[in-house]
Amino acid sequence: MELHRPFSIITPTLDGDVLAILARSDATFTTGQLHRLLPHVSQEGIRLVAQRLGRQGILTVDRVGNTFTYRLNREHVAASSLIAIADLMGAFLARLTDRLAEWDPQPAYGAVFGSAARGEMSTSSDIDVLLVRPAGADETVWDAQVQELARDITRWTGNDARPLVMDESDIRPGEPVLHDVTAHGLTVAGTHDWLARRLRKTKATT
Repeated sequence: MELHRPFSIITPTLDGDVLAILARSDATFTTGQLHRLLPHVSQEGIRLVAQRLGRQGILTVDRVGNTFTYRLNREHVAASSLIAIADLMGAFLARLTDRLAEWDPQPAYGAVFGSAARGEMSTSSDIDVLLVRPAGADETVWDAQVQELARDITRWTGNDARPLVMDESDIRPGEPVLHDVTAHGLTVAGTHDWLARRLRKTKATT
């Protein structure tokens, strides 16, 4: 699946992209505003999709001067389902966070990074997860947890999981992966501040 395009599991069309934007916000959008968020398609295509969804009742369509505005009709019987689908990324991250909280030992830090974090996934993309193994962790127990998590992620999403395990001693400036994690990573264990402090501390001692 493409976590940044959650409706692609139902439809690959522009309808899903428009619904994703409107389901994530309680704001009103014009065609032009939607086009700025979906620059790869035409304004006319967006208008036709929004008008069709308006006829289904899932969008509230209003005319303001010479333009139309669109808003998700949150009283529609389908609205709650659409809102849930629009937040599949949030649901995935929450499930991953809960699973890592059950580990013994828990990661010192964990984050989703790569294309999933940057919103650049395709259906064939791996899901990259950084897992920092705490000092003194039993490697056999740890490796079993990592392997089980990789299988779970694939069952949850349909994408191959690619866990990257690093020891705390591996956390040092200059690692390209850590630059990506720092810039775009989505924390699922520990805190982003822990990673930043660790990198600053390591830099100060080198």
